[in-house]
Amino acid sequence: MSFEYFIGGRYLWTKQRQAFISLITFLSIAGVTVGVMALIVVIAVMTGATSDFKSRILGVESHIVLLKHGGFFSEYSEIMKKVKRMDKVTSASPFVYTQAMLRSPDGVAGVVLRGIDPASSAKEINSIGKSDMKHLLAGKDEKETPGFVPGIILGKVLASNLHVDTGDMIYLISFRGMLSPVGHMPSMKRFKVKGLFESGMYEYDGSLAYIHIKDAQKVLRMGDSVNGIGIRVNDIYLADSIANQITDDLGRFPYYARDWMQMNQALFSALKLEKTAMFVILTLIVLVAAFNIASTLIMMVMAKTRDIAILKAMGATDRSVMKIFVFNGMVIGSIGTGLGICFGSAVCELLKRYKFIELPPVYPFSTLPVQLEFMDVFMIALAAIMICFLATLYPAYQASKMDPVEAIRYG
Repeated sequence: MSFEYFIGGRYLWTKQRQAFISLITFLSIAGVTVGVMALIVVIAVMTGATSDFKSRILGVESHIVLLKHGGFFSEYSEIMKKVKRMDKVTSASPFVYTQAMLRSPDGVAGVVLRGIDPASSAKEINSIGKSDMKHLLAGKDEKETPGFVPGIILGKVLASNLHVDTGDMIYLISFRGMLSPVGHMPSMKRFKVKGLFESGMYEYDGSLAYIHIKDAQKVLRMGDSVNGIGIRVNDIYLADSIANQITDDLGRFPYYARDWMQMNQALFSALKLEKTAMFVILTLIVLVAAFNIASTLIMMVMAKTRDIAILKAMGATDRSVMKIFVFNGMVIGSIGTGLGICFGSAVCELLKRYKFIELPPVYPFSTLPVQLEFMDVFMIALAAIMICFLATLYPAYQASKMDPVEAIRYG
């Protein structure tokens, strides 16, 4: 051990008559600990919320949506075969997507209607997971039965607004109807509620309805055309590059693709901004603790004036004196950061395991979502250590520039 670290270690444990400095040292450590702990817990909750939103959205939406300029396209079967052969693509399924109205005996509601093919949309159907989506739609044989009523799946909030439940009958009204002698007439078709789903997001549960793609094509009078193809990939974070690859392979125009990040850019941008803002705000706690570290070192320099003079008279360089007090400040900061990481991780584990903080129903999750990631902890620890290091520079510099003769005379 070099003499700088040895002396710095001795200075950390002051004599009884300098107990006030020891108290401030303890408060400095406590301040850094609280700041780092608060940062870890809040950032873990923000990361958990982002991850939760992501999983809920991808439980309903496709990773990539392939569309065509001009609207409908009927050559989707050939395109699906090409897409499925592409690297990193796990599934592809056609869909029909439109706005419509649902009418029940007790209410009317505007809906986003999604027609899907159960045979090729197994992953999308199973991903909702809150209802038996396999009974969403009947098979071909049942459809040919006289008097058969096709099925529809509603979000739970939508069903509540319409005052319907599984087994009830509702009417689907599409404005893409037909021309009559009295003008344009909307088409109306009766459906049977086959089930309800709950994604956990109000935007979907309150406005989304599923029907068979063939029924959607009949209601919209589209023939064998679809609005687009929903694509799922094996790595959601490469969805943008895979989307570009798909459109390149298809010759670009008239096709274009949008990935899940583009379709939900506003939400995830807001979450990222909020996470960054919370990081900056809570870093101020560590900054306040860093001022305490600077105050501690300034008082330590004043208390050790004679010692510094003697060291410099014995040949200690300015660099060595500066290193002593930087070491002291970094020990305080490192202890506080280490304790903050330990306590913050422990709080996150408690919140994750026991879920004792319940949230009101306005939130999509009932308890705090917690997801602690290594990179977040590393960045928090790095920021805390850098702030503490910067706080040591001025007191250490002042100590290194002390004149030994003047210090001995007035020390």
